[in-house]
Amino acid sequence: MGHVETPESNISGSVGVRRRPRPRSTAPRNRATALEQLWRAPTAQRDLTDLVRPDRRAGRWGTPLTVLTETVGMAVPAWAVLSSRGQPVALPTAVIAALAWAGVRAVRGRHTAGPPRSTTGASGVLGDWLVFVGLLAVAWALAGDAVDPTAALVAAVPGAAVAVVVTSAVRRRSRATHRRPPLRVLVVGDASGVDTVAGALDPRTQKEGYAVVAAVSVGAAEPEHELPLTGRLGADAADDDVSTVLAGAYAYDVDLVLVAPGPLLCGERLRRLGWGLHDGDMALCVLSALTGIAPTRVRPASVAGMTLLHVTPPLRRGPQPTLKTVLDRSGAVLGLVLLAPLLLAVALGVRLSSRGPVFHRQIRHGRHDRPFTMWKFRTMVVDAESRKAELTGANEVDGPLFKIRRDPRVTAIGRALRRTSIDELPQLFNVLRGDMSLVGPRPPLPEEAADYDDRERRRLAVKPGLTGLWQVSGRSDLSWQESVSLDLWYVDNWSVSTDVNLLARTVRAVTDGRGAY
Repeated sequence: MGHVETPESNISGSVGVRRRPRPRSTAPRNRATALEQLWRAPTAQRDLTDLVRPDRRAGRWGTPLTVLTETVGMAVPAWAVLSSRGQPVALPTAVIAALAWAGVRAVRGRHTAGPPRSTTGASGVLGDWLVFVGLLAVAWALAGDAVDPTAALVAAVPGAAVAVVVTSAVRRRSRATHRRPPLRVLVVGDASGVDTVAGALDPRTQKEGYAVVAAVSVGAAEPEHELPLTGRLGADAADDDVSTVLAGAYAYDVDLVLVAPGPLLCGERLRRLGWGLHDGDMALCVLSALTGIAPTRVRPASVAGMTLLHVTPPLRRGPQPTLKTVLDRSGAVLGLVLLAPLLLAVALGVRLSSRGPVFHRQIRHGRHDRPFTMWKFRTMVVDAESRKAELTGANEVDGPLFKIRRDPRVTAIGRALRRTSIDELPQLFNVLRGDMSLVGPRPPLPEEAADYDDRERRRLAVKPGLTGLWQVSGRSDLSWQESVSLDLWYVDNWSVSTDVNLLARTVRAVTDGRGAY
């Protein structure tokens, strides 16, 4: 029998779907009759319209203003560039180009009202611009030599930049006007399942939009997390399993019931619980035993009445790894060329600010545990390594890492370099040589790699990176296990698009400076 205690009430007992206490009876009940009566009970209709609160006034004027801004943003710079290059039909060409640009954006659905989508960001603008350039090529072929193609291509660049700026502003506005509050979650499972979900969805460490507000435990064991227990299901299936869960869900006004299956809650019992929750107008989510796998690698299938999850292997060979290598080498070359003045200035500052070499070289371990020499700008005094032993007791991080927030060995210019991560830029040479990648796990020291267990050693299945998930997720503020979990997720789920996204997020992380010391 399920036992329920409703919040802010001294009602105790078996509770039905209408939140009214149902008297316990020692007389045996017909299981089929009880379930039939329960599923025929009136369901509580829930109003979920408040989960999304769009600003209708913003939508009324936002789209036309966006279209007008992007069109003018393409026409005016295009006219200015074409005129400066002496093109005879600068104004008509600029007007036609602006209308074509607006048409491409409209056809590809970039101004559709609603919550922000990933396809409307900078990547969406780039895709639209490539389509637009293709149209320009066709128009140039039809028009002959009326317009210089190089001038037309240059003239189209400012319009794309304007679109990126406008799109970013629209996305920020859209996020504000379509803000979705966290989903209130009721967890159902044995003690270990409840603890797993409550720990993973801790609001202090995750921002996935789920908030665990209560739990229904299965079995006699008590969860370790301090959550309100709205009821308890016995070791065996009972007639009031559904009413116990629904009563807790209604009492805490939850949006979702998340079930963590286990030996006491699986098979037919889980199936019937799902029936009852759906008949009670309650959303159901079932926790999978798979962890650390991106949704894009999972494909559900139904075979002989069973639900199967096909998991594709991590990318290790094929076109994407080849493309990653090309992007790494070309990105390193481009970065060294563009950042050459900055690198020279920093090298001069390091050399003049303290005694010692400009660069600090360390042996690190890379892919397949192969050692290589990693380059950084020197940020510490010359005898930093010899002074490490006396500072061991001040270590502020767990695991094999050694970090001190206010390390006395760091020089004045070194603190600025570490906060902005500029000290890492010489690693572009390591990327160019093929020892590292632009994106990947943090390269470990030999003594760190020597202490790795089998789980941690999997970090060495890919090349280490100049940046990575650890860089954009808190850097040194993360615990050792959090850093390892992020690196393992990347090792198993990386893709070229993931790398591009992490490179973009790195810019914001470096600007923020959180966890850099």
